[in-house]
Amino acid sequence: MPTNNKSNKLIAEKSPYLLQHAHNRVDWYPWGEEVFNKAKKENKPILVIIGYSCCHWWRVY
Repeated sequence: MPTNNKSNKLIAEKSPYLLQHAHNRVDWYPWGEEVFNKAKKENKPILVIIGYSCCHWWRVY
């Protein structure tokens, strides 16, 4: 998956799953008041992603 050098809001998280997405091109936000306030202010819906994580070899096997 392509990544970039700029980090998003997940860079400060402790979860290994969230940290592996901290350099995605999507400007991800962790669950919290900041994202709810931003969505309300911009009158935008919130997309909730419930993902999974697996090791490299499981994906390529």
